[in-house]
Amino acid sequence: MNRRPTTHPFHRAPRGVLALVALACLAAVGAALVAQHGFAMLPCPWCIFQRVLYLAVALVALCGWLLPQRAATWLASLLVLALALGGIASAVFQHQVAAKDSSCAFTLADRFLSATGLEAAVPWLFQVTATCADAASARVLGLGMEVWSGLLFALIAMTAALLLWLARTRA
Repeated sequence: MNRRPTTHPFHRAPRGVLALVALACLAAVGAALVAQHGFAMLPCPWCIFQRVLYLAVALVALCGWLLPQRAATWLASLLVLALALGGIASAVFQHQVAAKDSSCAFTLADRFLSATGLEAAVPWLFQVTATCADAASARVLGLGMEVWSGLLFALIAMTAALLLWLARTRA
């Protein structure tokens, strides 16, 4: 049977797809910073926690892009998938639970930020300046920022899952 070679970028250049994932994550953090510092859309602990997850995804994806071994691409895709699923969970929690609470104190996101010291180390990027209820009022095209974040994490998760599935079929 004569099969035509697959020509979509996932087959041709999985490392390039990881580079695009990293760029999307960095763009998301950039957009959040513009929203915060340019449009006074102040972040809550869950917003900042998602920024950390985006930066972690970007770092892992860039490592997968830089390392030419197939195993590195596979491992990076697996880690990106896990982090993106965590991002989806945090966005859903923020939307369903935290947005209805006037305080985000003692939540996982708040504890993480306190334990890591990120807020004090890089305040322009990681400083919490709003409660979860206050941050919930921020809207872009009618949707909350956490909804947009969850959708981007879902797209990243689907991309990583597709990379993993295609790596399995190529093996």
